[in-house]
Amino acid sequence: MKARFLITTAVLALAGTTAVGAPPALSPADQSAAFKAAGFQLKGKRWQACDDPSPSYVPGAIQPVGDLNGDGLPEAIVTEGGSFCYGNTGAGYGLVSKQPDGRWRLMTSGTGLLNVLDTKGTGNWPDLEIGGPGFCFPVERWNGRQYALHRHQYEGKPCRRK
Repeated sequence: MKARFLITTAVLALAGTTAVGAPPALSPADQSAAFKAAGFQLKGKRWQACDDPSPSYVPGAIQPVGDLNGDGLPEAIVTEGGSFCYGNTGAGYGLVSKQPDGRWRLMTSGTGLLNVLDTKGTGNWPDLEIGGPGFCFPVERWNGRQYALHRHQYEGKPCRRK
């Protein structure tokens, strides 16, 4: 199973950069709305969901990922980094989607590095692998209401968590 959006791209998003060939950046208004939908607040000049006091903290960043579900509207991954809030994984994510009425909706969020897969769930939403420490990662699938655990995999092959 080939990943369409590699974990390394999520790491680049934590650094505030974009991947080559990435979708165009969101407008400032859409960026603000996407951050807010993901539970972030503007503190000074940076967006934060976590009040991490450590020097290794990486403030919120947005990685536009284009139209993941084929509805003609953009989705984006909002990331933040730091072990104070995200433990050994050191990263948190939120997948947000622009709705037909212009608002942004949080589709899922959690601790880890988001990897968008080619496989699909209900409504053409892609499966999401949640990376982090270890070798057997959860894959969530959209069921029409929410992203929920569907399987575990490592390098595209089924595995069992111990």
